[in-house]
Amino acid sequence: MKSLIAEGSQIDGNFTFGDGLRVDGGIKGNIYSNPELPSILVISETACVVGEINADHIIINGSVTGDVHAKLMLELQPKARIVGNVQYSALEMHQGALIAGQLRPLVEGEEKPALKLAANNA
Repeated sequence: MKSLIAEGSQIDGNFTFGDGLRVDGGIKGNIYSNPELPSILVISETACVVGEINADHIIINGSVTGDVHAKLMLELQPKARIVGNVQYSALEMHQGALIAGQLRPLVEGEEKPALKLAANNA
């Protein structure tokens, strides 16, 4: 891990990282990985994140309120608590982890459904 947000620290605002980030403190804002670099994000048991999370590989053992987007792998440890929707390519969920939201696997080559207006259905 190249970056650390230590326990007792609080960041208010969006945060972008490259390579690896470990969060032991709090973040009120979105967390984004640099799309040019492979990324790993660890949300530890002492961490609390309020915001959207985007990274290649995400490991959660703390609290997240917001949507989670793991491009490659999502690992939910026993103390993980997520209030939000979750997207992932691969998922590992330990007993005790909780999700209050929808789980949606990312499928390579998946097309997004086109929106249809109610007026066009007549």
